[in-house]
Amino acid sequence: MTIDAGALDALFRNARTHNSWTEAPVEDDTLRELYALLCLGPTSANSSPARFIFVRTREGKERLRPALSAGNVEKTMRAPVTAIVAYDPKFYDQLPRLFAHVDAKSWFSANDALAEETAFRNGTLQGGYLILAARALGLDCGPMSGFDRAKVDEAFTAEYGWKSNFLVNIGHSDGAGLHPRGPRLDFDDACVLL
Repeated sequence: MTIDAGALDALFRNARTHNSWTEAPVEDDTLRELYALLCLGPTSANSSPARFIFVRTREGKERLRPALSAGNVEKTMRAPVTAIVAYDPKFYDQLPRLFAHVDAKSWFSANDALAEETAFRNGTLQGGYLILAARALGLDCGPMSGFDRAKVDEAFTAEYGWKSNFLVNIGHSDGAGLHPRGPRLDFDDACVLL
């Protein structure tokens, strides 16, 4: 089955990185639906290492403000939700439940480098699923890497033992400030057929 052209437009062809937001809220039930979709995407050994903190209150945004690069402050303060896409370095503690048919926990618990690489790679992948799920639900996204990870971790993720990866503003864009889409590499520049 192939999805229709409208869905492809919403997910890819017309989707953009947004920087300006309307006042329309993103309800908690929508965030739950968003997670219910993104968690279905594949990860290595069903490891599901991504963790998400949805910052949606004024108080939460003020805690986030000192960690933001100057160019990301205004758009983040205006966004209805800012998702902190993080990962759990000890994701493998959940593997007896998530990948129960084999002792996958031992693959990672005795190998810190493999665990870190797996958590970061698959957590990043799940962050991409978050963006696609949000777009599928009619939301706009503004992913960002301009922030101080140490400050975000101290203010938000350390209490859970997680590490931040990137941020995604989520809401309904007012369309202001969009730039023309930047060029992309051609197939022959980015792909090899063997």
